[in-house]
Formats: sequence, C-alpha cells, structure tokens
Amino acid sequence: MRSHEAGALHGQAGDRGPAWLKNPDDPNELVPHLWSDGVAKVDGVLTVAGASATDLAAEFGTPTYVVDEDDFRRRARGFKEAFPDADVYYAAKAFLCVATARWIADEGLNLDVCTGGELAVALRADVPPARIALHGNNKSVAELRRALEAGVGRIIIDSVEEIGRLRDLTAELGVTAAVMVRVTAGVEAHTHEYISTSHEDQKFGFSISGGDALDAVRRVVAEPGLELRGLHSHIGSQIFVTDGFEVAARRVLRLHAQVQAELGVTMPEFDLGGGFGIAYTTQDDPSTPADLARGMLKIVDDECASMGIAVPHLSIEPGRAIAGPSTFTLYEVGTSKSVALDGGASRRYVSVDGGMSDNIRPALYGADYSCTLASRTSETPAVLSRVVGKHCESGDIVVKDEFLPGDVEAGDLLAVPGTGAYCRSLASNYNHVPRAAVVAVRDGEARVILRRETEDDLLTLDVG
Repeated sequence: MRSHEAGALHGQAGDRGPAWLKNPDDPNELVPHLWSDGVAKVDGVLTVAGASATDLAAEFGTPTYVVDEDDFRRRARGFKEAFPDADVYYAAKAFLCVATARWIADEGLNLDVCTGGELAVALRADVPPARIALHGNNKSVAELRRALEAGVGRIIIDSVEEIGRLRDLTAELGVTAAVMVRVTAGVEAHTHEYISTSHEDQKFGFSISGGDALDAVRRVVAEPGLELRGLHSHIGSQIFVTDGFEVAARRVLRLHAQVQAELGVTMPEFDLGGGFGIAYTTQDDPSTPADLARGMLKIVDDECASMGIAVPHLSIEPGRAIAGPSTFTLYEVGTSKSVALDGGASRRYVSVDGGMSDNIRPALYGADYSCTLASRTSETPAVLSRVVGKHCESGDIVVKDEFLPGDVEAGDLLAVPGTGAYCRSLASNYNHVPRAAVVAVRDGEARVILRRETEDDLLTLDVG
C-alpha cells in the first residue's frame, strides 16, 4: 500500500522535536543570524528597517513577504566586493521582480535569467542587456531570438538542438552570439556534503565523462555565428562548504585544458555556478562571501597552475544567498489546537492564513524553517509547535517544528525568516488562493513592489 506523499513530514513522533532544535530560554528573542540586518524586536513587536510588523500587517494585509531592501543590496555588494575580479551574476530564479532587478543593476551585478519571462522582467527593469545571461535546458526559438535581438551578454548552451537553433538564428539576424557550454562534472553538492559519483544523470548540461561535452565544444567552434567564451558548471544548492567546487573545478578545467590542447581554442572564461547556502534554522552555519571567495579563487588558481594553463576569467551565480535572508513572511494566526499522540505525548498545531501556496519548499523538499511571535511579548513558556497553512492538504506545513509561546492564539502575527528565495518564485494559486504581496522596507518607509493578487485577477483568466 502506498504511503501518503506527506508521510515523511508527519513521521516524527512525540513532542521532542529534532535533536538540533533546543527549547529557548526566552522564545521572544530572535536568533540574529536567521534574520536580515534591519530586523529587531521592540517591546516584543518585530520591526524591520524601522517599520513594525503590526503596522505592515494593518497596511498591507497578510500573508506578505517583507523585504529589507538595504539588506538585499548589502548582500549583493558583499559578493561583488568578495569577488572583485570576477563577474557576479544574480540568479533571478531565486526571486525576481522589476524592483529587485534594478537593485541588482545598481549594485554592479549582472543578471542570470532562464526563461523568456525572466528576460522580459530584466528588460522592463532596464538592465543593460550586455549584463544579462540566458540559461535554460529547453530554450525555445522565440526565447533565443528575443535574447539575440536584445543583445544579451551570453547564452549558456545546454543541448545539441540549441546549437542548431543558434546557428540558424545568428545567420538570419546577422549577429554573433557569445556562448558558454554547460557541462556536468559528476559532482552533486548540497548543504554540508558533496558526492562525486554518477550525478551526470540529470537534464542539465553535457556529460564530461561520456565525451558529450567535448563534442558540444567542437560543434560550437565549428559555427561561425557562435563565439565560445568558456565552460559553465553548476553542482547543487544550499552549499555550505567548497569541497564540491574543488572536485568540479578540477574536472571542468581539465576539459578546458583539453580543448586548448586538442582544438587550439583558448576559452577566456569559466563559470563555477552558484548554490551558496543560507541559514534557515539554528542548525545552519553558512560561509560568508569572503570565505567562499578565498576558497574558490584558490581552487581555480591551484588547478590552473597544476595544469599549466592561464587562469580564465571567473564568474559565479549567487541567488538564494542574496535574496533569501533579506526577506521574511508575515502571517496571521487563525487557529491553534493540541493533538494527542501515542505514548501520552501531544503536538500543537498553529494554523496561519498562508501555507504551501506561498512557501511550497517544506512540502516539496522537506525544508526546515524557523519562526517567531511577531506582534507582542509573551510570558508563557514555550511549547513545541507545528505551524501549518490553510490549504486542503495534510502536507501543508510552513514550519515543521518550532518552540513558540504556549499562548499563541488567533489574531497573533508570526514571522518566518529566510523566505526571500524560491518562495514567491514558486508560489501558486492552489485552492484559488491569491498570491501574497511583496513589500520592500527602507528607512522606515514601506512600499509594494509586487501587489497582492485578487480574486478578480484569478477570474480574469477564467474564460468560462
């Protein structure tokens, strides 16, 4: 008999929680490294850049994604400063709107997009096309045409068919396309671990070990309308250490050297991708941009020296590490109840007015989050709680385990940190719930940068 899809999320028995989750001395206190720089508590009320959560909820409603603009910009600058001689591309898939695209451009970063829709946002934001890169494993002819007509700085090739499409389009338009070839290095990295085995079994890129990558390079070099800039590698997400990058860099640079020796082609660039992790809970301890830079730049320098080749111009692609910590989601509590479990234990369920439509990651990946009571101080001891959403799914979990004051009740506000990446981007209208607004706060002033959807928006698409 098949188990329910949400079974893993409900598999933890008892009221103890995971081993890493500790009952805090004071559940009202914030864990600083989970929040943006501008977040604090004043008399128990969460504030961001001088604006209070209660005022934000009253003005903009809930659920709402709240972005600390200065924190977002600071994190973008942090990567630019840590990698001064490299190109830093913000991975738009983490979170993109016209405002954030402009912030990225203001801070001197480039922008990485992977669909025609993301490209449209970048162009609407007046991001210089030369600073845009186009990714994607199945770019349509229309998407490639638009990219070439706009003059994007580079296109990352992901298939043989794409080489043919670009050949035809560059000939038709009379342009040359600067391209990179995405390769798979047989390395998968995630959180604290990396695995170097058979992880070329994926939809992205050309296999190095199977010879597909070298063949793709040959095909690109043979096309007069394509200018080969280098190789591109991406090994995973939520990465905290550089071990996986070391193995990947060695394998990709070996191919780089092979292309130079066998084909007489010197590629001036090398992209090591992104996937840099952030802190969602107290168990997470991510590296700083400066630490990542020291490790990654040394890896590339050492590998090039050992192979006797010049160091190519490096580029990286942080997304989550910029957007993620800059944002929290603000919810209003609707109900709370305790459920008896085997062995005399119980679990407290706190329901909020959002859920898997505004953060699918717990249901999709089993992702862990933290939260705090955002609207007042409580003197009641903490109780292990599960924060759940309003959707008609047992797997609709926002925060699987968190110690919250035992008197959290309807009308209270809860805030979940670290929701700037892959939450609004993956948001849905499940159960016909309109998607939440995104509000940016700076110097005590809040403004909507993505408005809340309405039922009229949903019905506009329904042609009856």
